[in-house]
Amino acid sequence: MQDLSGCDVTIVGLGLMGGSLALALAGKVRRLKGVEASREAASLALEMGLVDAIIGLDESVESDLIVLAAPAGAILTCLQALGGVSSNRQVVVMDLGSTKARICAAMETLPPFFDPIGGHPMCGREVSGAANADADLFRDKTFVLSRLNRTSEYAERLALLLVEAIGARPIALAPDLHDRLVARSSHLPYLSSVGVVLTGDDLQDERFWQVAASGFRDTTRLAGSDLTMMVDILLSNQAEVLQSLADLQAHLVELSELVSAGDPAALREMLVRARDSRQNYLNAKPQP
Repeated sequence: MQDLSGCDVTIVGLGLMGGSLALALAGKVRRLKGVEASREAASLALEMGLVDAIIGLDESVESDLIVLAAPAGAILTCLQALGGVSSNRQVVVMDLGSTKARICAAMETLPPFFDPIGGHPMCGREVSGAANADADLFRDKTFVLSRLNRTSEYAERLALLLVEAIGARPIALAPDLHDRLVARSSHLPYLSSVGVVLTGDDLQDERFWQVAASGFRDTTRLAGSDLTMMVDILLSNQAEVLQSLADLQAHLVELSELVSAGDPAALREMLVRARDSRQNYLNAKPQP
């Protein structure tokens, strides 16, 4: 198989991620169907031409590939429902969930005709819904693929073809390692952003918002993220999020002690270490 042109694909969840995936796959698959619980969202998807048809979740097993493009909690619910359906054909199922360990564990329990693989595109926006969908959302972004013990070479190949079709960059990560890394690279920055906003708000002084400039705006951008999505992510990766918060608190205590001690050399040493580490990240990160 060289591409997805002969595949029937069903996307479960037609919000920002699912809608963007549909746009990115337009013209690259044989048939594109959608599953969407919200009537309003389903109507919008059809109106926008994102999918050829809206079907029920039980009908998705007639596809070659099912992509679960919903929040982690909803993905787990979908997997439970899929556990009760049957099919005479092999069906590859992958997800776009922001956490992997619990989802991949649930995928291991699916009926034998399913061929599962975990996935997570490392992209997103502070807005939600198909109205904000963008065909280029995934382009040049990292796309994590998490193999299961039961994942076949065929499923892995199909997942890689999808990643290639949408212009993303694949990387293989075990589910537990994925969750540990994103807790620090994604979930912790969000919580830090929330903490900075609340710390400023604690002053209860309107003049604070007048003097807050671009540094505050850039640092707190993530605090504007979709709340339903973020609550779902944080609770589905609870252990790793708590550990990352504990590690951050330890660094903040160290910074507090350095400021309190009034030792410019020691304080500068820690700040330089952070600056250089960030620069190394920027130098190593592939550029679009």
